[in-house]
Amino acid sequence: MSFTVAIIGRPNVGKSTLFNRLTGERQAIVDDMSGVTRDRHYGIVDWNGKQFDIIDTGGFVAHSSDVFEREIRRQVQIAIDEASLLIFMMDVTTGITDFDDDVIRMLRKTDKTVFVVVNKVDNATRQLTATEFYAAGFENIFFVSSITGSGSGELLDAITAEIHEEDASLLASQQSLPRFAIVGQPNVGKSTLLNALTGQERTLVTDIAGTTRDAIHTHYKLFEKEFILIDTAGIRKKASVKEDIEFYTVIRAIKAVDESDVCLLLVDANTGIESQDMAILQMIEKKKKGLVILVNKWDMVEKETNTLLRYEETIREKIAPFRDVPIIFISAIEKTRIFKAMEMALQVYDNKHLKISTSKLNEVMQLALENYHPPAVRGNYIKIKYVTQMPAQVPTFVFFTNFPNDIREPYRNYLENQLREHFSLTGTPVNIFFRKK
Repeated sequence: MSFTVAIIGRPNVGKSTLFNRLTGERQAIVDDMSGVTRDRHYGIVDWNGKQFDIIDTGGFVAHSSDVFEREIRRQVQIAIDEASLLIFMMDVTTGITDFDDDVIRMLRKTDKTVFVVVNKVDNATRQLTATEFYAAGFENIFFVSSITGSGSGELLDAITAEIHEEDASLLASQQSLPRFAIVGQPNVGKSTLLNALTGQERTLVTDIAGTTRDAIHTHYKLFEKEFILIDTAGIRKKASVKEDIEFYTVIRAIKAVDESDVCLLLVDANTGIESQDMAILQMIEKKKKGLVILVNKWDMVEKETNTLLRYEETIREKIAPFRDVPIIFISAIEKTRIFKAMEMALQVYDNKHLKISTSKLNEVMQLALENYHPPAVRGNYIKIKYVTQMPAQVPTFVFFTNFPNDIREPYRNYLENQLREHFSLTGTPVNIFFRKK
C-alpha cells in the first residue's frame, strides 16, 4: 500500500520550497507572491531505503469568496482525506496567525497523524521564538529552514518511522496473484477496457470491496488466466468542479501504481503520447513497475500502409530511453486485441520475476564484454570478472570489476541493452550495480 504525505498550510509559508527540498527536484513553482500554487504537485521521496508519495497543496484560506481560494479549500480537504500523514506548515516570522488557527481547527477534526513544521527557523533567535508554536497543541513539531535544508533530515527520519511494514498475511495474499493497474489520462477508455475484460460471464469475476477512497480491485479468472485488475477510473466523487475529479484521479492513480506489479498505460490514439502521459510513464519507471503501453481507440484512426509501424516508432522515439516496452494497439469498445494485451501484461509480470542462473548469465555476458571492452579511465584498464543476479523485486544484476566507480553511463547502457537482447526483460525495469571484485 502506498504511504502519502500532504503538505498543507496558509499561503506563503514555504510549502512548495519544502516540497522541492524533500523531493530533490524543482517541480513546484516558488514565488514570494502568495497563492502561486493553485494546482497540486506530486512527487516521490526516497529516504533511508523507504519511499513515499508527497503532495504539495495550495495555500488554505478558510473565509474567502475568491474562486481560486474556494477551489483550493476543496482540494486541501481532499488531500487531508487521502493522505496517510499531514505536514502542517507555519512561518516563524509571523507567529500563529488567524489563518493558521483556521487550519488548526480543521486538523483537530481529523484522526490522521499531523507533523507541525515551523519554517524559516535559520538562526538561534528564531529557534527561541519558535517555541510559541507548541501552543498549537500538536505533539510532533519540527523546526526547519526549507531554503537551506536545516532540519529536513530529522523531519524525513520521523516521516519514514511512520511507514510500517504491512501485516505479513495481508502482504502474502496481495502478492499471490499478478496485479495490473489500468492508468492514463481521463477519457482514454480505462473504464471501457475494464468493462470489456470483465463484462462476460460475471459469475467468474468478483469485486473485492475496498473503502470508497480506494481504487476498485477486480479479480479476473477467465480463459485459464487469473490476476487482479486495479481500476483507477471506477470511482468518481460527485463534485461540480472538474478539477476536483481530476485531483482524485491522480491520487488514486499514484496509489494504484504503488500496489501494482505491471501498469497498463492507456494512450488515446487520436492524440498520441502527450506530456501528461510521459509524466505517468516516468512515475511508473521511477517506482520500478512493469509497463505495457496500450494505444486505445485504434478503430477511430484512418489507416494507410504502415500506419501502425510509423505510429509505434513515433511513440518509441518519444519515450526514449524506455524503448524496450511492449506497445499494443487496441480498441476497448470493439474488444480488439484486449486479450492479447492481458497476455502481454502476464508476460511482463513473468519477465519482472525472471531468474537467470549465474552460469548462463556469465556465458552470455562474457561474449558481450569481449565484443566491447569497457573504456580505460585515467590509464586504468577496467576488467569485469563476472556477473550475478541478486534477489530483488525487479531483475537486478551485479557486475564485479576492479574499478567499479569508473564505469560510465554509456557502458552501463550497453550492458543493459545486452541483457535485454539476450534475456526476456521486455517491459520490466532493470537494475545494474558495479562492485569491487
